[in-house]
Amino acid sequence: MAAHTLRALCRPRLLAARFSQRAGAGTEYRSAYSLDKLYPPQQHGDSTGTTPEEQQPPTLDIPMSRLTVTYCRSSGPGGQHVNKVNTKAEVRFHLASADWIPEAVRQKMASMYRNRINRAGELIVSSEESRYQMRNLAICLEKIRTMVTEATEQPKVVSKETTQKLIERVEKMNRERLRQKKIHSNIKQSRKADFD
Repeated sequence: MAAHTLRALCRPRLLAARFSQRAGAGTEYRSAYSLDKLYPPQQHGDSTGTTPEEQQPPTLDIPMSRLTVTYCRSSGPGGQHVNKVNTKAEVRFHLASADWIPEAVRQKMASMYRNRINRAGELIVSSEESRYQMRNLAICLEKIRTMVTEATEQPKVVSKETTQKLIERVEKMNRERLRQKKIHSNIKQSRKADFD
């Protein structure tokens, strides 16, 4: 039975038909590390039946055409592989002219990440965590998203009651510290000999 199946598969027409069915018309091979799979395009529109409370906040769409992406040799994992290929990804963009980020967020990012901005005003993000270029590029894009969300978050406002409680705790701790210090001082004073 197995020999019959093998003979049937070895026929040229049948073999060609099977490969054409597998490949499909007009399909191309995409690696698991291609940018489409690591950084899928944002889906706009509410196709799911979830309520607004259940939905996660929309993620930032980063226009790839506005970024400058360069690759260089990495010091990351890979052994001798890192001496041969450019796997480290470096993404930069001009922060002041990045109109896909709101103006207030851009100003906050400029103050928060001033050590990552060069003299030309470009924000530089790099990654060498992986030995794959595309994975490092996806990590850089995720870092940019995280930086924008951190700059978007508003600081928590502390209520007057909480502030008052914190002040009372600090004062109580200081009183206790001074009381312990006085006790320790009295013990030291009592040890001194009186030579009069």
